[in-house]
Amino acid sequence: MSKPFKRYLVTSALPYANGPVHIGHLAGVYIPSDIYTRYLRLKGYDVISVCGSDEHGVPITIKARKEGVTPQQIVDRYHQLIKSSFEGLGMSFDIYSRTSSKTHAATASEFFRKLYDEGKFIERTSEQYYDEETQTFLADRYIVGTCPRCGNDRAYGDQCEKCGSTLSPDELINPHSAVSGSVPVKRATKHWYLPLDQYEGFLREWILEGHKEWKTNVYGQCKSWLDGGLQPRAVSRDLDWGIPVPVEGAEGKVLYVWFDAPIGYISATKDLTPDWEKYWKDEETKMVHFIGKDNIVFHCIVFPAMLKAHGGYILPENVPANEFLNLEGEKISTSRNWAVWLHEYLADFPGKEDVLRYVLCANAPETKDNDFTWKDFQARNNNELVAVLGNFVNRALVLTHKYFDGAVPACGALTDYDRETLRELSGAKEALENNIENYRFREALKEAMNIARLGNKYLADTEPWKLIKTDPERVKTILNIALQITANLSIAIEPFMPFSAKKIVGMLQAGPFGWEKLGSTDLLAAGHRIGEAVLLFEKIEDDVIQRQLDKLAATKAANASAEAAQHVEDQKETTTFDDFQKMDIRVSTILAAEKVAKTKKLLKLTVDTGIDKREIVSGIAEYYTPEELVGKQVLVLVNLEPRELKGILSRGMILMAQDASGKLRLLQPDDQTNPGATVG
Repeated sequence: MSKPFKRYLVTSALPYANGPVHIGHLAGVYIPSDIYTRYLRLKGYDVISVCGSDEHGVPITIKARKEGVTPQQIVDRYHQLIKSSFEGLGMSFDIYSRTSSKTHAATASEFFRKLYDEGKFIERTSEQYYDEETQTFLADRYIVGTCPRCGNDRAYGDQCEKCGSTLSPDELINPHSAVSGSVPVKRATKHWYLPLDQYEGFLREWILEGHKEWKTNVYGQCKSWLDGGLQPRAVSRDLDWGIPVPVEGAEGKVLYVWFDAPIGYISATKDLTPDWEKYWKDEETKMVHFIGKDNIVFHCIVFPAMLKAHGGYILPENVPANEFLNLEGEKISTSRNWAVWLHEYLADFPGKEDVLRYVLCANAPETKDNDFTWKDFQARNNNELVAVLGNFVNRALVLTHKYFDGAVPACGALTDYDRETLRELSGAKEALENNIENYRFREALKEAMNIARLGNKYLADTEPWKLIKTDPERVKTILNIALQITANLSIAIEPFMPFSAKKIVGMLQAGPFGWEKLGSTDLLAAGHRIGEAVLLFEKIEDDVIQRQLDKLAATKAANASAEAAQHVEDQKETTTFDDFQKMDIRVSTILAAEKVAKTKKLLKLTVDTGIDKREIVSGIAEYYTPEELVGKQVLVLVNLEPRELKGILSRGMILMAQDASGKLRLLQPDDQTNPGATVG
């Protein structure tokens, strides 16, 4: 590493305990964090990895209100689900804590109180939204209205989930309370603010001058915030769920979750070890925050400003944030259930934990948003894990049992090709280290898999199964080298696929080997007996993938149905039966159809109404081609006043329905009906 450190503190963004963890969280934060931590441990460094549930904030209270339970019941349920899911996937946190713990409450309160006593906060009274029906101030998430940017009528006061825009409640069109549905009013309320503007000079020098090595997306977002000028940010909120503000006159107010949550890293370390201060206050400790891109401002600007204001704490050396992972071409959405949930994956794919870890790392959104598809998941398992990694390990062990009764054969004289192969093996360590230490985990995984590719090529080129009858001594050397490559593989893949690494070590009945042994050609001594070969990976069949695709299709259909129900137009003014009777609607058959010149939407239709044959101009060219309309039976309002459109006299109107997506659809009789049949 560029600078020597005595120890390492790795933190992973605290997941909200209002729902399960999905693959977007894993690809963005937790898989990279675990790879880095396992690598440091393999190198023998003093490292701790801390994480925990973020159990305060408005999303928790919204979930509790919807389910008619207490916030504590919500966080208890999801904390346990998230914790067990992480364990199932092999996340190697030294502690998975929670912000509802007594240690955290005391730590966060003490942190606030120190800044308060030293005059580091600004006290302000401002106008905020208030729900008169429930007699509560409304947090941004409790205010719903129309997004001024995309027109989504279910945008929140802090964000529109449809277009991704960051909002403030004052920007919403027709805001209303998500609690009672009433229109909120503005009322004065007092809060404490951290004056981020006072730390702008420090942050500019520390980040823009001192950390140019940070990932482009992180550095660029920080620069954008700093160039735009920082503003004081409230550290308290009018809520009844959270850590009470520990000063007089603050009844009914709690610490704002963005102030409360990052202190959770400190309280988790306190719960882990009485020596917590050496990880947080010793300059010889390297702290690395693993986060998603939506948390960059909090971990690179807000939390460092808090630590600077407090004094005595180290600052992060790096904050490697990934971009977002989409699912089957669409943005992952927890509210729409458009996600692959970790706990469901573990139930559906028992024993395939490393497959998910591999795919999410190989397809990690390190520099841009990426897409997870179930077909790619299947292809990577079958074509890479089974056909490359699993195939090589299996062949090396099976051939050793077949030809030498499971004993590692002695290595004899080396050919030039043997030496070339071993040189490539020895070079893998440096490439892996360079990529991992620069947070390029996707490239690092490729380097680890290249060892398996090297092994496969070596066996394919040397063909020991052909030489065994004519030159058994040469075969001994070939299989010795193949087994040394296998042992090296167990080291190289451990940060990425720990379950598979453990299986290889078990089959070899040796190790585990430390990182310093990577590249060595004497990991297995001649005469050492290996265990029986077992399959590392199994092929995933089409029907297994189809079940996952069907699940997503059902989710999409349910979402479409729910959205359609929410977008149904209100009933129009009451009309009389006599007025309805004036409309002459007839079943008609489309005889011909063609596009109207110099238009994108209009079609000229020739229809048989049963009364006559006439022309109708209809704006449906975006939804139907002329060819697919000919012969269809439709409903036509035949006594509509004629109107000239683009030089064509249109005599009637085709009746259509508009679905939730805005698409127009023909209204048609169930069965073939004679043209001219009336509707009424």
